[in-house]
Amino acid sequence: MSRILTHQERSDAVRAQLMKLGLRNAGAIHVDLSAPELYEMAIRRHEGHIGHGGVLVVETGQYTGRSAEDKFIVDEPSSRDMVAWGRVNHPISEEKYDRLRTRICAYLQDRELFIQDCRSGADPKYQRRIRMISTQAWQSLFARNLFIHPRNPAEAVTWPDFTLINAGGFQAVPEVDGTRSEAFILLHLGRREALIGGTGYAGENKKVVFTLMNYLLPLQGVLPMHCSANLGEQDDVALFFGLSGTGKTTLSTDPRRRMIGDDEHGWSETGVFNLEGGCYAKVIRLHPQAEPDIWNCTRTFGTVLENVILNPVTRRVDLDDASLTENTRAAYPLRTLPKIQFAGHAGHPAHVILLTADAFGIMPPVASLTTEQTMYHFLSGYTAKVAGTERGVTEPKATFSACFGEPFMVMDPVVYANLLGKKLAETRAKCWLVNTGWTGGPYGSGYRMPIQETRAIIDRILSGELDHVETRRDPVFGFHVPTHVLHVDPMRLNPRQTWHNPEEYDIMAAQLAERFRVNFDEKFTDRVPAAIRGGGPAG
Repeated sequence: MSRILTHQERSDAVRAQLMKLGLRNAGAIHVDLSAPELYEMAIRRHEGHIGHGGVLVVETGQYTGRSAEDKFIVDEPSSRDMVAWGRVNHPISEEKYDRLRTRICAYLQDRELFIQDCRSGADPKYQRRIRMISTQAWQSLFARNLFIHPRNPAEAVTWPDFTLINAGGFQAVPEVDGTRSEAFILLHLGRREALIGGTGYAGENKKVVFTLMNYLLPLQGVLPMHCSANLGEQDDVALFFGLSGTGKTTLSTDPRRRMIGDDEHGWSETGVFNLEGGCYAKVIRLHPQAEPDIWNCTRTFGTVLENVILNPVTRRVDLDDASLTENTRAAYPLRTLPKIQFAGHAGHPAHVILLTADAFGIMPPVASLTTEQTMYHFLSGYTAKVAGTERGVTEPKATFSACFGEPFMVMDPVVYANLLGKKLAETRAKCWLVNTGWTGGPYGSGYRMPIQETRAIIDRILSGELDHVETRRDPVFGFHVPTHVLHVDPMRLNPRQTWHNPEEYDIMAAQLAERFRVNFDEKFTDRVPAAIRGGGPAG
């Protein structure tokens, strides 16, 4: 049996490895500290406050959401031809990367560093060792919560597969460093390394690792997915695709099903596996009756609450207060939830659900999709960006994000869509489109789909009840919509009937259909088969 390494032995071994990375003369090094230890360090360093129930409440400063325009991929020979360069994947030269990296190494001299050696990928065959280096204890706790922690004190200190250096307090100089602003997220695929600075938003850590896995997994024939996943009593797996704010975490957190993961997964030849070890849930206006499991996590020791308002006297949090941002977050390990799939992986999915938050009030609450329609809507990725999720977004805005996660996709979206099509053909999973957005009119005049009815729809999908009900063909988008779903208002199943003026619905529906066509024609028409092109609205 291997001897358990002391903190000092691990620190000495890691310090030697940091020296090889160019991180010389660092101050104190803290390796794989536990949650209680990181709490103590965070409070001692005035990084946050302890709230009621034991949560750690922190503020991220100016950046309270992802800064998508500040993310760059290094233009280097080993990955250059695999990257889909353009408006999503911005290039930066190796020369500029190295120059900025040198400045960061100088900045980190004499600073206290926190290191977490974690994993990405619950399937050992596709797992990667991730090392996160940060200057804040709470960011280290975030990494410990969100990534997979080996929990093996006897494990030797090995060289990681990927190193993430988070120097959040270091601000770039755009004129010198070639960045867009003082914030930057730089990913070097060849060296398996990333640099983050100028932003305190912890979500950048998880998404840069996800971006890495979106590059590595397809090379092994595995589909990386921006989705949540859970497992039923009959070992039936369900996937929930969708952008932030569409309900992935909420709808997959089901007391009757085991949570596999809430945001990032891989789909291999044997089934689905979680890329992470925790959840990063939006908590603005969270309600204990509608989302009890997530709500409980906001009162649990070990959870990190970002930008949630804390009463300084009672130490209770106010989840309805959006004075700092609409994008308030809770980062907690999966084991905090009452019902999870501890292995982090399961078999092939029986159901694939595409979630959209339709800001125009046009989409029905549920529709069944053919494989071709699924691939069309997967490539389209229609939803609404929710206020606060990205810097500068202050209200829901219609958007098309390929694969329901275009900002994190390194390769051409068609690569991922082809992998999805192959998996669907092999497994014959049933596919659905579920609208968690607006009905009765567009944002501003309509209202959000009742969460209770959306849950009823998901229940009927997973039970198989919707496989055999009567449907109507949507005249605009061509998919089939159930005419009756238990516990769902029949009026809402035909959105046109919920509008005060049905003619206005027709106009808005035609406009939305045209947006679909324009988006698809500009990005994909010449590169996908006619059957997939035909999966969208009629011309």
